[in-house]
Amino acid sequence: MSTTGSLVVAGLATVVVLAGLHWVGQFLGRIAEGVATVAVVFVTVWLACKVVVIVTVWVVRHWRTTITAAVAVVWCSLLGWPSLVVTIAAVAVALGVWRWTSVVSFDRYAGRRLRGWWLRWLLYAPRMPRWLRSCNLTVPDRGGAPIAVVNPLRRTPVLSRSRPVADQLPRILGVRSGPSWDEVRVRLVPGQTPEEFDTATRALAVARRVRRCQVRELSPNVVSIDFQRRNLLSGVVRAPGLDTLSDLDGSAIDLEKVWSGHTEYGTDWHQSLIGGHTLVAGATGAGKGSLMWAPLCAIAPAIGDGLVRVNGIDPKGMELAYGRGVFHRYAVTSKDALALLDDLVESMEARKREYAGATRLVPVTRDTPLEIVEFDEIGALLRYGGDRKTREAITDRVALLTTQGRALGYTVRGYVQEPTKDTVPVRELFPRRICLRVASKSHVSMVLGDHAYDRGAWANRIGEDEPGVGYLFGDGIREPLRIRAGWVSDGAVKDLEAFVTRTSPTAGVAPVLTLPDPTVHHREIGDAA
Repeated sequence: MSTTGSLVVAGLATVVVLAGLHWVGQFLGRIAEGVATVAVVFVTVWLACKVVVIVTVWVVRHWRTTITAAVAVVWCSLLGWPSLVVTIAAVAVALGVWRWTSVVSFDRYAGRRLRGWWLRWLLYAPRMPRWLRSCNLTVPDRGGAPIAVVNPLRRTPVLSRSRPVADQLPRILGVRSGPSWDEVRVRLVPGQTPEEFDTATRALAVARRVRRCQVRELSPNVVSIDFQRRNLLSGVVRAPGLDTLSDLDGSAIDLEKVWSGHTEYGTDWHQSLIGGHTLVAGATGAGKGSLMWAPLCAIAPAIGDGLVRVNGIDPKGMELAYGRGVFHRYAVTSKDALALLDDLVESMEARKREYAGATRLVPVTRDTPLEIVEFDEIGALLRYGGDRKTREAITDRVALLTTQGRALGYTVRGYVQEPTKDTVPVRELFPRRICLRVASKSHVSMVLGDHAYDRGAWANRIGEDEPGVGYLFGDGIREPLRIRAGWVSDGAVKDLEAFVTRTSPTAGVAPVLTLPDPTVHHREIGDAA
């Protein structure tokens, strides 16, 4: 074949190949266009669905804000923005007048909701994530080991940085605001526990710039971080006068709900004098006398009618001696205290023999009154006073009363300055604990338990100008409750003495106090508004 023929054949082959490639290219282009179109449509639909889901979730979670914004937009569209501004101003003036005329009703129905709304969006939503990160309350991303990326133009390998995923930060579920507290409810991240938030209360309080913070467990994965904006216990709480009880019969007194002071939430604090024993710890001048006299003033009619008998053990011979007439039995020395306790143990054993198999809870009558033991400076006789044999005997009697006296109508209320185990060896037999101002952080744990301080019971930080302020913990209460006992003046103690000794119990049928089911505990600790 000639050279010319070869060139022709080669040219034709080239043309055929180019034509085939062109056709393949056009075919592949049409496929690529179709795939790109499908991909664009799919991505668009996916993004649209994602936006719809995000918007729907946001609207459901923040429906109040959504409705408000929608009403504002519709109002501006139909009536114009000037009318909206005038309406908002009129509503603000009306709310201001309402608050000026009745602060209580305004805060109950409108103020707390408005305050919770703007605090969420202007304070907690933008700042809480930063506070949680600063307090190490986030879960770091542990997706895997870092990967070294080697650049051929550089000799030093570069480690890829892992970024935290969105669900590693606790999410705010809602904010409620009361007269003195803000409640910020957050959902925990998998891997977190409520105890981690307990230990960070001091750091969270500093971040919020408040004096007190408390964490409450609402559910296994939801906690409420409460910030105290105002201290409602800064002023003295005065106990009600006895003139308000002069017309009451002793049987009308609820011994399971005895007024004792105020809580940090602005509500009345009631405690039970039946069904448990109480240990109160506090330094000198912390206000232990208020914890002693305020409940006695509240049950004065029951004492006067003989339904309650109060027994006093006063090693100092000062605090209880001022109201000596209130006490059925009274002791100062260790020997007298032992004799008093022996008498109570014998009467308790007699009740046990009389009511065994007949009832599970001895009724409170004049024949079987509630016996209350007010043991001031209990550590003085359990650790320091008298000889060793007498101290051990007193300890044994107190142990018998605290372990067996609950159902038989015997209540022990002890007061101590140094709450160590050596000073009060029967400390664990008191189910109710109250810690007033103490000198050391370790004393808080001795009185209220190992985790009480982490949960907000900062009794060592109570000021010397706050007598009667303390923390209540235990007996079913997970979070420490800050309380202030009612102050009873010297004149009120003398009035109490005159009140309970003015008449003898009326003869005839003894009134009986009907006691509730012992399995039901009534306690009022106040609602955080």
